[in-house]
Amino acid sequence: MKRMTLALCALFLLTTSTALALYEVNDSGVWPTTWPKELEHLRKQSRTLTGPEVLLRHYEIPFASREEFEAAWPHLLKVKSAGAPIILRRAPDDWLGFPIKAGVRVHTPPEGTDKRVVPEEPLPGQSSVHATWMRTSYIELIVDGNVVDLNRIPLPADTPVIDQRFAQVKAVAKDPAPR
Repeated sequence: MKRMTLALCALFLLTTSTALALYEVNDSGVWPTTWPKELEHLRKQSRTLTGPEVLLRHYEIPFASREEFEAAWPHLLKVKSAGAPIILRRAPDDWLGFPIKAGVRVHTPPEGTDKRVVPEEPLPGQSSVHATWMRTSYIELIVDGNVVDLNRIPLPADTPVIDQRFAQVKAVAKDPAPR
């Protein structure tokens, strides 16, 4: 009887501890097969995060060489929703404890979302840029100036560009350390 109770308690703890995780992490790019075929070779070096409450999907693709990034860039732009932004982040970027020295993070709505019911458009009145664009596929560029160099890639003219590379620096400047 004690073994049975112990086994049931262990099973309960394992199932509830898994349920408490905010993000599911997969150490490969498990993006839809509808994405451009030219991105297939990047799956092994990528990471997929799904969550937090709604099963939003986030695909992180780090790049080690400028040539590899520049070859992938036009195909990454095909994944972005029309009218959705490109957000610029300063490298290295450490989102959810996974640092990227240079690369791309593609945020997408939950897979299988019916676009007739939930259109791919911004949510007005949100306090964060990520909440505003959560129903679209948008791109975050982790800019290091070497591998990802804004002077070497075209940014689409019809795309809003949100520069958050210096947002953290401005926050520190406004609130200096006490003397």
